[in-house]
Amino acid sequence: MADKREISRIIELNEDLINNNDRLAGENNQILKKHDISSFDIVGAIGAGKTALLERIIEKVSKEHQVFVINGDVATRIDADRIEKHGAKSIQVNTGRECALNAYHISRVINNIDLTEYDVLFIENVGNLICPSDFILGATKRIVVVSITEGEWVIKKHPLLFKMSDIAVINKIDLNDIINIDIDEMINDAKEINPNIKVFTTSATTGENIQELIKALEI
Repeated sequence: MADKREISRIIELNEDLINNNDRLAGENNQILKKHDISSFDIVGAIGAGKTALLERIIEKVSKEHQVFVINGDVATRIDADRIEKHGAKSIQVNTGRECALNAYHISRVINNIDLTEYDVLFIENVGNLICPSDFILGATKRIVVVSITEGEWVIKKHPLLFKMSDIAVINKIDLNDIINIDIDEMINDAKEINPNIKVFTTSATTGENIQELIKALEI
C-alpha cells in the first residue's frame, strides 16, 4: 500500500502535468490568434460520428476557407485519409497508449506547418468522453459530440465535458425511429449542466442541421 508521501508525490506530478498543459495550451491559443485562425477542438466517444460530421462540415467550409485538420487516434491514419478527400489538409497524430490529445501534440503540429496558409483549424480528439476533460488544447471553441446510439443518459454521465464545451452536438438523429430516444430530454440535460452551451441535433448521414451547426462556428 502506498504511503502518504508517495500519494502526495503522485498528486504533485499530476498537478504539474495539467499546469504545464494549460500553459502550453495558452501559448497555442496565442499563436493561432496571431495568425487569425479560427480553431475548434472536437471531442466525443468512438462511434459518435465526429469524423463523419467533420466530412460534412469541411465539404461546405472548404469552399471559402483554407482548412487544416489534426486527427487524433491511438493508431492508424484512417480518419486523416477520410478528411483529405473532402478538401482539407490533415495530419494524423497517433497517441499510442495515451487516451487523449494534449497541448504538446498540438504545439508540435502548429509549430511545424505554415500557418499563413490556413484560416480554420479543426482538432478531432481521440474517441473518449473522459480523458479529454483533463487537457485543454488552446482552440477557440470546444465541441462535444454524442449520438443517440450511446443512450439517453450519456450526457448526464459525462457532465465535465459539457461544462467545458461551447457547443454540443447530438448526432445520428436519423436513427431515432428505430432507437426511440427522448432527444428533448438529452438537450435539457446539456442545458442543465451548462446553460450557456449551444445544442444542435444532427445527422451526418442525411446532412440534417449541418448548416445550422456551421453558422454557430462563426468562422
